[in-house]
Amino acid sequence: MGAKYQIAAVHAAPIYMDKEATTEKIIHLIEKAAQDSIDFLAFSEAFLPGYPYFVHIFAPVQLFQAVAAYGNESVTADGPEINRIRTACENHQVAISLGFSERISGGTALFNSQIFIDSRGSVLGVHRKLQPTLGERIVWAQGGGKSLRAFSSHDGYIIGGLLCSENSMNGARQALLEDGEQIHVGAWPALSAIAAHAEIVDLQTEAVTKGHAVGGQVFTIAVSDFVDDRCLDWITDNLGHPDQLIPGGGGGWSAIVHPNATYLAGPHTGPTELFVQCEIDLSHISICKMRLAITKDLKS
Repeated sequence: MGAKYQIAAVHAAPIYMDKEATTEKIIHLIEKAAQDSIDFLAFSEAFLPGYPYFVHIFAPVQLFQAVAAYGNESVTADGPEINRIRTACENHQVAISLGFSERISGGTALFNSQIFIDSRGSVLGVHRKLQPTLGERIVWAQGGGKSLRAFSSHDGYIIGGLLCSENSMNGARQALLEDGEQIHVGAWPALSAIAAHAEIVDLQTEAVTKGHAVGGQVFTIAVSDFVDDRCLDWITDNLGHPDQLIPGGGGGWSAIVHPNATYLAGPHTGPTELFVQCEIDLSHISICKMRLAITKDLKS
């Protein structure tokens, strides 16, 4: 019998461009997860302080003030916001992965990062997105391969994750599988709320999520936020009407997929906040490996 865990993807919107209020919301969601007997909670890409959708819909020369404001709302990996979140994880015995805009200590450079915190409040590691996508390069610097790691948790599983388009990078995914990854968090923004992506991005997210689940024999979480009125209002007030964002916002695609490609929870889309939640049993990984061997399993 394998170890069983309750896991969930947080399909929710942050308190856009407000790091303190979003930190409070994260803590509240951790508390709620504990009440729901959830062991592990996954948050979307750049949930803290919210994904910079404006980089995909306005020209770079229009974005100087917006990007500066975004930097001010970004947080350090060892700063007070993350420390409060770590304390909440410890107090409520809930492990998390959290997408956040990371500002380096004592500097202004930003990274699109994903932090893994166990149920003791310990930081297992921080992954920085290797190559920001398109307009993201206006905001975030390149990460590095040294953060391509899966992490052994005292909670009894090996956890890893990637951000958005990284989930389609075979080398990045394989690096996590080489570390023995058992649970994978693919963290995404709600790109389906952008008109140019609306017809394809959910299909692509589904494809790479199922591909990693089957190809790696891992439980795979896809987690996205959605665009809400606060996000739309901030962009409108600071940059003008966002013509490329779908009226009313929404978007996002969150699900949990078994190593055999079946859905355990979701998919869920749109502007309704909820935990996309299920129980997983790690013994199922061994059963799947009997049917399909991956590279790591073939090495002597």
